[in-house]
Amino acid sequence: MSLQYEKEVEEISPEQTENVQRVLPVFPIYSVIIVVCLIAVFVCQVIVDGQDSILIGGKQSIELAGFDKPVFVAGQYWRILTGAVLHGGLIHLIFNGYALYSLGRIIETLSNRAHLAIVFLLAAIGGGLLSLAFLPAAVSIGASGGIIGFLGYLTVYGFKRRKLISIDFLKNMVFNIVFIAVMGVFIIPNVDNFAHLGGLLVGGIYGLIQIPSDVYRDPRKVSGGTDIIGVAALGIIIAVSIFSIFILLKII
Repeated sequence: MSLQYEKEVEEISPEQTENVQRVLPVFPIYSVIIVVCLIAVFVCQVIVDGQDSILIGGKQSIELAGFDKPVFVAGQYWRILTGAVLHGGLIHLIFNGYALYSLGRIIETLSNRAHLAIVFLLAAIGGGLLSLAFLPAAVSIGASGGIIGFLGYLTVYGFKRRKLISIDFLKNMVFNIVFIAVMGVFIIPNVDNFAHLGGLLVGGIYGLIQIPSDVYRDPRKVSGGTDIIGVAALGIIIAVSIFSIFILLKII
C-alpha cells in the first residue's frame, strides 16, 4: 500500500518536494508483542483447564481471571483488563490474533504504533464498560473489544484521508464492521456485541480526535508525549498479561 502526503502537483515548489513522504510497510512490532501476550496467556489457560479445553476453552481460567461483572462490581476491578487477554479456546484466539495482527499492521503503517497501543487499551476498557452496562450479570472474555477499536479508528482514518487513499479502503472497513455485527447478532452464539460496539465507538472517537483534519499533515508523526503514552499503554497490556498468568498459575 502506498500513500503520499503532498499538495496538488502544481502547488508544490521544488523546495517542498523533498518533504513528500511515502508510506512504506513497517514491521508491526507492537501488534506482534500483543499477539505474543495473548498466546502466552492462552497457554496458561490450557495448563489450568487441561488439554481438553484447547479448542473450546475451559471454565476454571475464566472463573479465575475472566471479566465476571458481579465480581468486578464487588471490587476486583482488574478483571475488565484480564478478561480482555483471555480466550475461549484456540479457534477464538486464532480469529482474534489474526484480526489484531492484520488491522494492527495497517495502523502501524498508516499511523503510528503509539496509537495502536492506546486504542487497544482504551477500546478494551470502553467495550468492557458498555458490556457491564447492558449485560451486568454476564462473564466476558476476549480481545475483541480492543481489536474492533482498530476498525473504528481505521474507518475514521479512511474517511478523513479519503482524498489521499482509495475509497475502497473505507468501504472495506465498513464491510468488516457490518460483517462482524451480522455474525455476532444472527449467527454466532454467546458473542458480547456490546463489548464490540463499545470498542468500535472508542476507537472511532479516538480517531476523530487524533487523526488530523488537514490531509496534508502526516498522521505518522507524533509528539514525544504521545510516544511515551503509547509505550505506557503497551506496558500496561504486557503487565496485565503477566498478571493474568500469575493469577492463572496461582502464583498470586
